[in-house]
Amino acid sequence: MLNSISQLFRIRYPIIQAGMVWASGWRLASAVSNAGGLGLLGAGSMYPEVLREHIQKCKKATDMPFGVNVPLLYPDIDKLMEIILAEKVKIVFTAAGNPKLWTEHLKSHGCTVAHVVSSVKFALKAQACGVDAIVAEGFEAGGHNGREETTTMALIPLVKKAIEIPLIAAGGIGSGNAMLAAHALGADGVQVGSRFVATPEASSHDYFKTEVIKAQQGSTELTLKELTPVRLLKNPFYTKIKELYAEGASTEKLNKLLGKGRAKKGMFEGDLIEGELEIGQVAAQIEKIIPAAEIVEEFISAYNNKLKKLKLFD
Repeated sequence: MLNSISQLFRIRYPIIQAGMVWASGWRLASAVSNAGGLGLLGAGSMYPEVLREHIQKCKKATDMPFGVNVPLLYPDIDKLMEIILAEKVKIVFTAAGNPKLWTEHLKSHGCTVAHVVSSVKFALKAQACGVDAIVAEGFEAGGHNGREETTTMALIPLVKKAIEIPLIAAGGIGSGNAMLAAHALGADGVQVGSRFVATPEASSHDYFKTEVIKAQQGSTELTLKELTPVRLLKNPFYTKIKELYAEGASTEKLNKLLGKGRAKKGMFEGDLIEGELEIGQVAAQIEKIIPAAEIVEEFISAYNNKLKKLKLFD
């Protein structure tokens, strides 16, 4: 499936596994890369030396390209970037910050850089900074999200019309059919997050994975918009958030409730009561935990089968 994304990253299929916090370690990233996609390590939940360890283990587990996803607001961003360059990782996805800060530096060291955005405005800014590809993420996506609340189906054609570089669709991509739809809308590739949480290779806690496959339509909600918008599974912690909203709570009170370490507590340690459980709307479509390689195979098989069945209108 040769196109601009598969050529850019030197991969077989234009499927990128999102670099999710508390999920995307070396086992998941290497499994996806070995299956023909592009695996990404999620640096947002790693201390610098932990990232180094995951990069080194990923190198041993795959000979195929892989990359690192880096939230640009990470407190030790300098150390993360130093390790990425020292370990000669050649693909970096950036998010949650200004790509101007690091794009030129990364590219001067031979890195291919993609940046995640949620609007046309920020896509254009990222393109002007010299990134090689844009990831346009609709608000169906799990975890931290844009404030515009634009769906993937609405966002992709808008961004495609505005930019001149390769475009990757993200948010709500849970099947080969969704991948085909994204391509029809103008995307050159897809970034898949939530579907890869429900794999043996994801480092997320098994309790969290079980909650993901139990999710139904309406089981998630985008909340905490006054802080940083985040899509969560509805659990007792989410209920506490709703109660504070009902009381007209201030930003300070919301911040106090959130505290620190909620995401780790929920997704990595398996605390389903007090933890923050970040997942996308597409969780409602996920029915079982299967290996990452099977997911890639299912995507390509469904994509090709659906493409064959489509007919032109008379």
